Amino acid sequence: MTAGRERAAFLAGGTEILNWMRLGIAAPDRVIDITRVEELRFIRADGDRISVGALSTLNEIGEHAVVVRDCPVLAQACLKAASAQIRNPATVGGNILQKARCAYFRVEGDPPWPCNKRQPGSGCAALSGENRHHAIFGWSEACVATQPSDPAVALAVLDAEIHVRGSNGARVIPAYEFHRLPGDDPGRDNVLEPGALITHSDIPRASDARRSFYLKVRERESYEYATVSVAAVVNGKAGRITAARIALGSVAHKPWRLTVAEKAMAGARLDAREIDAALAPAFADARPLAHNAFKIELARRAAVRALLEAGAVQ
Repeated sequence: MTAGRERAAFLAGGTEILNWMRLGIAAPDRVIDITRVEELRFIRADGDRISVGALSTLNEIGEHAVVVRDCPVLAQACLKAASAQIRNPATVGGNILQKARCAYFRVEGDPPWPCNKRQPGSGCAALSGENRHHAIFGWSEACVATQPSDPAVALAVLDAEIHVRGSNGARVIPAYEFHRLPGDDPGRDNVLEPGALITHSDIPRASDARRSFYLKVRERESYEYATVSVAAVVNGKAGRITAARIALGSVAHKPWRLTVAEKAMAGARLDAREIDAALAPAFADARPLAHNAFKIELARRAAVRALLEAGAVQ
């Protein structure tokens, strides 16, 4: 979370900001502890929506009975993040504010190689370096890093809204528009303005959200970041998909909605071949780097599986 003073930062769970400070990514003069602001810690089922306070922890959300029942994709995404020990203090507001995943960016101290996120204008070492875990969609010559948050992918597919408050008042941001692509300014991971604080997220309590699933493919099941992840929501009848929503994680600087595939999915049978055919056009714009072309096939197969799993939910 970002505080209004140029050299200040909010402290929620601390699992991310303390890493930034250790690595030298952030060096705030002041750290504002908001952990006791109970108004930001809640999970409420209110009519046609579920509201989740920014200070709710990942384990609290992942184990909440209403979340598990009404939008399992979010519960699963929260419980797939990090490790159980980290999920106890880690807040959902802080998690979606994670900075991009890139070893060249997250090196301790001043990086000995170019990194536009750490030293604007210096270049991007990952562009021609080790980029196995980097973006296949939406990257620019300035940055090829990916956004690592699991809950952010689920919130994007659920058409959630993120509520923020700052010196200019309150603002509501669609979850899918909260993170930004790097363009020529990769230093900004999201659209949150200085002085603004995430207060809560609202998730539509739609009936199809119950038929949802989060799949995380990673090298170490216990705690690792995703190599590729998929959040899927399926509405169907008699073995056919009437509507679907799909978002990929760890493939871009933001959660990546497959909107072209979502349109093509209507009418398809809950069958791996038909789903894969509907997904194909959405991967036409994928741009692999030297070492991550495998992520295209991996993401496509993971999307097929996630959609089948979501469609099978009763």
